[in-house]
Parts: sequence; structure tokens; C-alpha cells
Amino acid sequence: MILRDILLLLQYNMKFTYDYLWRTLARVYDDAEAKSIVKLLLEKRFGLSQTDVYCGKVELLEEEQDVVLDGMMVRLMEHEPVQYVLENAEFCGHDFFVQQGVLIPRPETAELVGHIIKEVNGSLVLDDCVSILDIGTGSGCIAVSLSLGILQSKVSAWDLSDAAIRISRENAKRLGADVDVCSVDALQPPSDVDKWDIIVSNPPYVCENERTEMEKNVLDYEPEMALFVEDNNPLLFYRAIAEYAKKALKSDGGLYFEINPMYVNDIVMMLSEKGYKNVISIEDDFGKKRFIKCIR
Repeated sequence: MILRDILLLLQYNMKFTYDYLWRTLARVYDDAEAKSIVKLLLEKRFGLSQTDVYCGKVELLEEEQDVVLDGMMVRLMEHEPVQYVLENAEFCGHDFFVQQGVLIPRPETAELVGHIIKEVNGSLVLDDCVSILDIGTGSGCIAVSLSLGILQSKVSAWDLSDAAIRISRENAKRLGADVDVCSVDALQPPSDVDKWDIIVSNPPYVCENERTEMEKNVLDYEPEMALFVEDNNPLLFYRAIAEYAKKALKSDGGLYFEINPMYVNDIVMMLSEKGYKNVISIEDDFGKKRFIKCIR
């Protein structure tokens, strides 16, 4: 239906309007989300401010721009996330390049990055250089943001996905961050000792039995290997990373996780049993226990 409608518009040289765009998208999203997506699309891709949109400047787009907008709307109607359509996601005040193959950066992950930057910058002395490892870097949003936010830092990032390695390196280059991206399996890490001041990870933590609660645009487009763990082993990556970090962190080095709130008590217990100190859970802006910090 959407493709036919758009082709008719183009055939009769009719122009897109903001009202038409969001009402069309409201066939698959609620009204508020449809309006938000269309505004983001018009701003990021066509440079139209909210004022421009309300003043009718959508109708002044060139014919070539209408063709591009047509293609984007078709993709959005198929539930493809707007970040993939735009190849852009905002995170920690920076525009990151994203494509299918890496997770779309989430606001809660930005909260974790903010916690780390605040703690590190508040404790640095002038000549300190902080060595940081991001495990399962994806788009590189954590590693790049930490590199840019902590000037006296040396940041490395691991991932096993070829797409993630390519995209994270591209983001580091585009944003001018010094990040060493390597292909490493988090479940088979090297035998490092006293190497890092900080290790951070947002590993796969969604259980298979949670699929039914997830949105279609996530399930159909975002990479499963970055999302899911088996129901019978939800702490798989947390255990492996904690085991590695127990030797690889320097004395009093910090380990930071983004977690599935359902397993906060299990993760806290696991880390305590492995001998970590000061194991604490941190709430996100919605009051969920989303992060864990501990000290080697």
C-alpha cells in the first residue's frame, strides 16, 4: 500500500507533506513515534528544522530528494529502524555511523559511559594515563565516547563480528578517537595480567524466552549474536569477562557492566564469589538496576 501510494504521488507530481508522511508511518507506529521518526528523518537527512517542517518546507524538496525520501519511507514501513535508514545514531553527543550488523546505541548505555567518565576524570592526576578495554564494542560507541571523554586515556576495543570491527574503526576515524580495535572472542580471551585500569562491557544479555516481549524492528534487523544468550546460561559472558578481568585488571582496577536487571542479584553474587570488592548495582534513569561496578 505505501509503495503504491508514493508512486502515485510521484506520477502525478504531487509533493510530500509532513502530515502525509507521519500519517503514513502511523500505520505501523503510534502517532507520537511516527511524528518523532519523520522529524528525525527530515532533520538528519534533509537539514529541515522543526520550524522548517511546520512552515511547509517539506513540500519544497527537490525531485531527487523526494525520490530519496520515498525509498526511506518504504524501509521505515517495513519496520527497519530509523537509525539504520539514516546510518546514524546519536550517542553521548556524537553522531555514530551504524548499519545492520551492529546494535543501535541505547540511551541507557550512554548513562554507563557518563558514570565512567565522571568517575575517572574526577580521580585523575595530571600525568595519569588510563588504560581502558571495551569488550563487545559493536559500533564502538562506548570505546569512542570514553576515548573522547577521557583525554588521558588509551582505549582498546574487542569484537568478534567483522561488521562490528569495520564500523567501530570507521567511527573512531570519523570522530577523531584513538581506539585500537581488535578481533577477539570474549569467551576465549588472551592471558593478560595487570594490563587494564578499566574494563567495560555491554555483552549479550537478553534470554531467548524474552523474544516475545521485543519489538519487531529489533528482532528483524539487529544482530542476534549481540543480543541473545541461552535461557539456561544467562551469565555466560559476565562469568567469562569477570574471570578474564580478575587477572587482566590492575590492582584496584574497575570492572563495569551493563546488565539485564532480572539477573542483578545473580551477577552481584557471582562477582563477590570471584573476590571482587565494592560490588554495587547502579540504577538507570528509569529506576532499573541496569549497571554494575566492582573493583579487583
